[in-house]
Amino acid sequence: MSAPHPQLDAQGNLKHFLTIDGLSRELLVEILDRAEGFLGVAQQAVKKVPLCRGKVIANLFFENSTRTRTTFELAAKRLSADVLNLNISTSATAKGETLLDTLRNLEAMHVDMFVVRHATSGAAHFIAAHANPHVSIINAGDGRHSHPTQGMLDMFTIRRHKPDFTRLRVAIVGDILHSRVARSQILALTTLGVPEIRVIAPRTLLPSHVEDAFGVRAFHDLREGIRDVDVVIMLRIQRERMNSALLPSEHEYFYLFGLTEKRLSVACPDAIVMHPGPINRGVEMDSQVADGSRSVILEQVSNGIAIRMAVMSMCLGTQNLNSQREYTA
Repeated sequence: MSAPHPQLDAQGNLKHFLTIDGLSRELLVEILDRAEGFLGVAQQAVKKVPLCRGKVIANLFFENSTRTRTTFELAAKRLSADVLNLNISTSATAKGETLLDTLRNLEAMHVDMFVVRHATSGAAHFIAAHANPHVSIINAGDGRHSHPTQGMLDMFTIRRHKPDFTRLRVAIVGDILHSRVARSQILALTTLGVPEIRVIAPRTLLPSHVEDAFGVRAFHDLREGIRDVDVVIMLRIQRERMNSALLPSEHEYFYLFGLTEKRLSVACPDAIVMHPGPINRGVEMDSQVADGSRSVILEQVSNGIAIRMAVMSMCLGTQNLNSQREYTA
């Protein structure tokens, strides 16, 4: 008998959300479907549903990320959970306490879920392996490894514009080498049946043997890479890459790989443009594209709350989608 999947409970339900790797298409679709039901909560007079009332969710962000942390916090509060935000810069870990000691002390406060962001790859998996059995862990980004809720909110955004994943060409542009977002996106797109995934970047920002390792097509020319694609996902270029000999300059990167309306014209006429944020305008894309009619970047932010509500409620074992609709109708 095969060992149970580390993210699932004995009944096959989602217990932790650490990575998209190894999860079934059916489970990913269940997350997307449940998020669909949560979209209407933001339009309600009282922007809450009682699905996680009485639950305690702790945000453990060892790495800064205002956008991700605040959307997780909003998602938890809209589920009526109690939220604990740990200030890492002044916490005991900054004074020398180990990660496991911090975990044990918070568990003693009867925390039900930890949302973990950490600069070390595998940190969320480590915490999940050592947490009490009743505690769920969500990975909010670990090193270069994974950012599963970002990957799923991107899938949710794509599906709302282009419902049939099996007919899509998707291009991911930028720092593939260091991007946990790109890894999660590729895993999700592959699992959902996208037949052609392209990665576009300078050679210095692509993993070696990327085509064999990830099952994608690699391009080093932006116009060729986005020709006839349905979705263009731009990745953020971290400025430290400019100082590490991986890229010559921001100006040179934009000249070769920055997305403009002219370059976008070779994609499908109804192609959408995405970006996980925050955008470096004039580096990854110009403002005309970022603010243009094909951009769905702000939708991604709103959709992130719905996806995180879906994942949190599933990991905490709340009602199924039909029961949930009683609250969101």
